[in-house]
Formats: sequence, C-alpha cells, structure tokens
Amino acid sequence: MDNLYKDLLSKIGEDPEREGLLDTPQRAAKAMEFLTRGYRQKLEDVINDAVFTVEDNHMIIVKDIELYSLCEHHMLPFFGKCHIGYIPEGKVLGVSKLARIVDLFARRLQIQERLTNQVAKSLMDTVAPEGVGVVIEAQHLCMMMRGVEKQNSCMVTSAMLGSFRSEQSTRNEFLKLIGK
Repeated sequence: MDNLYKDLLSKIGEDPEREGLLDTPQRAAKAMEFLTRGYRQKLEDVINDAVFTVEDNHMIIVKDIELYSLCEHHMLPFFGKCHIGYIPEGKVLGVSKLARIVDLFARRLQIQERLTNQVAKSLMDTVAPEGVGVVIEAQHLCMMMRGVEKQNSCMVTSAMLGSFRSEQSTRNEFLKLIGK
C-alpha cells in the first residue's frame, strides 16, 4: 500500500521525495489499515461472550455513540453518532459491545443506510430481543467538501426491527428518549 500512496502523490503533482512527504506513504497506509480494520474483525470476537441473562424486559438505550467511517463512493469520511435501543427477551449485551459493534461495521467502506441496518441486524441476531431500533445521524465530507458543498447537512437513517417496527408506541418511546 505504501507504493500506491507514493504513486498517488506523484499523480496529483506532488514530489513524494520532498522532505515533508518522505514518510507520508507509510503513514497513509497505516491510517488506511486502521480506518478499515472492520474488515479484519468478526462479530463473535467483538462480542467475546459478553451476553448476559436477565429477567427484565425494559427498553435499553445507548445514545450518542460516536462513529467514523469512509463512504464507499469517494472514500471520504463521514462521522456522527449512533443511537441504539432494544428490548431484551432474556439476554443483554455488555454495554461497551454496542459501541464496538458500531465500530466493527463503521470501519469498513460504507454507506450510512447499510451501516444502520448492519448494526440493527447484528444486535437482533446476537441476543434475539423483542425489538431493536437504530438511528444514525452523520455528516458526510463527500457532500461538504466537494460536489454540492453543503456544510450544514446531516443525514439521518433508522432501522426498526421487531416490536420497534410493528408497535408504534415502542418506536415512539425510543425516538422520544433519544430526542428525535
């Protein structure tokens, strides 16, 4: 990957041998490996047996989970926050695992719509809750820095599964609690 970045620098008109750019190909390659580490992770390893038995079935919500991803169309960052809610049916997930699931899928080339669905479906598959709701709010640099150049735009996506989809009162409670 280092050589690809060196070639890229040349193609945009830079001198990859210039002092300030000598180590840039290695740094850029290392950064890209970090930003796409989700390809080298598995959901089972991220969860790591952090599924616990519970008797309660009250809604659980984690709000404002930071996320950073790269859009698959321009490979430019999009960033924002993810809100996750679910109603357990006997099993819950360790709270930090929700953030780790978001990172697992965000650290791949993505579109926000798919990311939202992947987070919701993985939670549904992992703990089989009564329902799951996921809302992501993000700003996309591909829309802010280039193209239409709209600085204040924010994309909001949601995935509602199970009772969050079938029962309006459940969906409304979730949306109210996350401030939407």
